[in-house]
Amino acid sequence: MKDMEKRLKELPKLAKEVKKENQKYFARLKKRPQKRLDYLMQEIHDAEFKKTDCLACGNCCKTTSPIFTEKDIQRISKHLRMKESDFIAQYIDRDEDDFYVLKSAPCTFFDESDNTCFIYDVRPKACVEYPHTNRKKFIKITDLAIQNTEICPAVYAIIEKLKVKLPLGEKDRG
Repeated sequence: MKDMEKRLKELPKLAKEVKKENQKYFARLKKRPQKRLDYLMQEIHDAEFKKTDCLACGNCCKTTSPIFTEKDIQRISKHLRMKESDFIAQYIDRDEDDFYVLKSAPCTFFDESDNTCFIYDVRPKACVEYPHTNRKKFIKITDLAIQNTEICPAVYAIIEKLKVKLPLGEKDRG
C-alpha cells in the first residue's frame, strides 16, 4: 500500500513531464495510423492489469467523476430504490459540457476504507470501461488517455510501454 501511495504522489509530476512528448507522439501516430494499434493497446492493457490492483489505488474514484448516462441513472436509482429525480437532485450536477457528473469527489459511492464501490454491480458505464486503454479505435481518445496518465498509474505505464513497443521512426517525426 505504501508503494502505491508513493506512486500516486509522484504520478502528476511524472505525467506532466511527458505530456508534451505524449501529445507529439499521438499527433504523429494520427498522421500515420497503425492497423495494429488497437490490438497492441489491448495486449499492453491486459499485461498491465495482470499486475495492477485497482483496489490498492482507487485514485480515479478519489479524484474524478464519471459521466453518468440516462441508463446509468435509471439503473443506479432503481438499485438504490430512489426516484431518478431524487437521485439526480442528491448526487448529480451538469458540468460545463452538459454531462451528468457527481456533485463531489471522492465519489459518493466510494468506500475509502478499502477502495471498494457501494454500487459496483450497477456502476456507471464510464466506470466499467475506465481507463479506456483497451477501447476500440483508441486513436480517437488519445487526449483522454493523456489526461488519465495523471490519475491512473496503469495508464501512465501503458502509454510509456506503447511508445517503446510502437516507436515512430525518424521519418515520422515532424
